[in-house]
Amino acid sequence: MTAQTPTLPDPALVQRRTLGVLGGGVALAGLGVTVGITVGGLLARDVAGSDAAAGLGQTAGVLGAAVLAVPLARISDRAGRRAGLTAGFTVAVLGSLVTVLAASLSSLPLLLVGLFGFGAATACGLQARYAAADLAAPEHRGRALSLVVWATTVGSVLGPNLAGPGEALGETLGLPPLAGAFAISVAVFTVVALGLLVLLRPDPLLLARRLRGHGAGNAGRPRRATSAALREVWADPRGRLGLTAVVVSHAVMVGVMVMTPVHMGSAGHDEGTTLRVIGLVISVHVAGMYLFSPLVGLLADRAGRRTTVAVAAALLLTAAAVAGTAPPGRAAQLGAGLLLLGLGWSCGLIAGSTLVTESVDEQRRPTAQGGADLLMGLGAALAGVVGGPLLALGGYGLVAAVSAALVLPLVLVWARTGDGPGRPATQRPRKLR
Repeated sequence: MTAQTPTLPDPALVQRRTLGVLGGGVALAGLGVTVGITVGGLLARDVAGSDAAAGLGQTAGVLGAAVLAVPLARISDRAGRRAGLTAGFTVAVLGSLVTVLAASLSSLPLLLVGLFGFGAATACGLQARYAAADLAAPEHRGRALSLVVWATTVGSVLGPNLAGPGEALGETLGLPPLAGAFAISVAVFTVVALGLLVLLRPDPLLLARRLRGHGAGNAGRPRRATSAALREVWADPRGRLGLTAVVVSHAVMVGVMVMTPVHMGSAGHDEGTTLRVIGLVISVHVAGMYLFSPLVGLLADRAGRRTTVAVAAALLLTAAAVAGTAPPGRAAQLGAGLLLLGLGWSCGLIAGSTLVTESVDEQRRPTAQGGADLLMGLGAALAGVVGGPLLALGGYGLVAAVSAALVLPLVLVWARTGDGPGRPATQRPRKLR
């Protein structure tokens, strides 16, 4: 008897299913992530009793997203996207539980540990965008990636407005009021982890490798695979621009955004009113980050990645100017500034991530993508660390000015990159089967 070759699934059908599963997962996860981000800095401030600690709280979450991106990418590289994403959301559940415990004990060190683990949810949301591109044709990568980013809109816009209900939940459970938000996160991340474990089949990364004859996994990656992959990215002008775009965009966004709730908290309103206004402003910001991402993906595919990066730089600079000149009680101006900030982040992230993906060979992509997210997160963590001291030293305007200065490296790299790397792929895609 002659052994029959296994029939592989239709990649187009799997891609549609993958986008649906990833979209639903990140949409729900956005609830848990943004409600935690909204109150995380305020909770750290209350536990420690200083505004500077607010920056530490937010930075712990950002640092967690950065550091955990590499091991999660390695899990994906060896066992597939389903394993990596499920593991990440499981860590986020544990981090949220530790955060609730730390708030009850008023322990800042334990709170920072919990927020570090909570950052795994952000890392998973970012890595989901790469999973969307595993089976996408080259000329559709920007759009596929942007659709998963866009799906985050639903939960991420609603999430900040759960700060008030979360406070009521915390009181009902006998917890510190702000800890209630993280109780919501525990439930949300648990559902997402189970959903991905059950529904993300067949695995898009493993299927893409099988369709291209590369085998299912990469169990033999060397220890320094991440640094080697990043060197390969940096050696390509496309990768250099893309890597700079995602790092700068994320750092500027985090630098301004994490200090906005603390800045608004000094407006003199009662706590309930302040939380509602902060939630509204952050919702507008998150809408800017995610709501228009399909248009950003279309822009990256049609006008070019390099053009989209230039738009990102212009929006980030404008956002810093608008938000940085707003008094704490001027919610409309702060909302407008943070809307532009979110749009700039979206342009930089989508175009930059696409460039990173296209600059490295397929076998190294998960490792390079994890390394890019590590650098992106470390840059944002640094911006968050200095945010508290900058706010104490010169106010919110100084935070915005320093964040705007971070755009300069992106402008320099963009100026040294020719038009070629920024053009969308026009070659006829090779059939997957």
